[in-house]
Amino acid sequence: MKNRFFGGFWAGLASAFILFTLVSVIYFTATEDKQAKAETLTGQSGTQQQMVEEANFQNKLSALRAIIDLYFWKDVDNETLYEGIYRGLLESLDDPYSRYYTAEEYAEEMESMEGSYCGIGALVNQNMSTMIMTIVRPFVDGPAYKAGILPGDIIYMVDDVDVTGEELSKVVKMMKGEQGTKVKLTVVRDGVNEPIEVEITRDVIEVETVTYEMLEDNIGYIYIMEFDEITLRQFEEAIDELEKAGMKGLIVDIRDNGGGLLDTVCKMLDRIIPTGNIVYTLDKYGNREEIDATSKESLDIPIAVLVNGNSASASEIFVGALQDYKLATIVGTQTFGKGIVQSIVPLTDGSAVKVTVSTYYTPNGRSIHGEGITPDVVVELTDELKQQVIIEKEDDNQLNAALEVIKRKIKIKKLK
Repeated sequence: MKNRFFGGFWAGLASAFILFTLVSVIYFTATEDKQAKAETLTGQSGTQQQMVEEANFQNKLSALRAIIDLYFWKDVDNETLYEGIYRGLLESLDDPYSRYYTAEEYAEEMESMEGSYCGIGALVNQNMSTMIMTIVRPFVDGPAYKAGILPGDIIYMVDDVDVTGEELSKVVKMMKGEQGTKVKLTVVRDGVNEPIEVEITRDVIEVETVTYEMLEDNIGYIYIMEFDEITLRQFEEAIDELEKAGMKGLIVDIRDNGGGLLDTVCKMLDRIIPTGNIVYTLDKYGNREEIDATSKESLDIPIAVLVNGNSASASEIFVGALQDYKLATIVGTQTFGKGIVQSIVPLTDGSAVKVTVSTYYTPNGRSIHGEGITPDVVVELTDELKQQVIIEKEDDNQLNAALEVIKRKIKIKKLK
């Protein structure tokens, strides 16, 4: 038995050595051939080095594929293998905001910007350092709200599948589904020792990214959930209606707004800012792109903006511009600190890649990446309110602080 074991071991080792030698010969011979061609084609050392590296890359992929085909214990689907390579290429950038989308994922991403989908009805955020996914806010009267999901709930499992560390888009896809079907969420809740299982019946969710109303003393209130394609129209409608109703001051609430489209937030700022730069970006080549206010319309009324630690990206562009021009008083807590811009590049087969392309700067030249924006008036939401889905406006200490700011500004404006 002992002899048979060692005989099999040495035979296997010999076979592995032969395979390794064969693959190595194929790999290095091909590399040398392409290196020779590179030397013939160009005398530029940089270009030559790139061609050699490309040859090494292609041949190593071939070698790895040969090993998988010969040794891996299961059959491998080509499409799955290739998709893994594409994902790995983007993941190697060590940038949590750059990623690869399959054709199906890209179509879903575009659909999510149209304002309607079928799912649980909740705003979900992912900490890109810890990859922990948290319920920011269940939509009032939506499926998650009716099932008892609360702000701050950490998503641990979806249908008994541990989603810890998974990409947010993958988990969101798991929570979406046909109307009337059920999905089980297991969440970890602050103050509760054991995970909580919640069964939610999916439904059609009509996303209303902007809501508004008139508060006391003719002070308008606009809540912006995210900056998507439909947000600009909804924001302009809100401004128009509030102005018709005699608005004397405005509070814009972008707490828990994780961002969205650069084009959308800049057009919204163009409706507020009279003139000047809104934001500018710098890419790795030093190319500067400026976006300026060009509209003849602006808001000449006292403005306050509510922010918190989940106000990120496009939200911080919104806040940064208004703060730099002293057109608004920022109230709340330190913002998230995402000061980089991503572009989505569609590919010919329907897939796409999202890559970080530049850093953005506020009009005064501030880069807030990794730092966030400090409010002019720092107010922490009280602990008892942090897990409430619906916070009554009279109890909202941050909103009440913003109201006091606007009231003072209105009085000062009258005196002038």
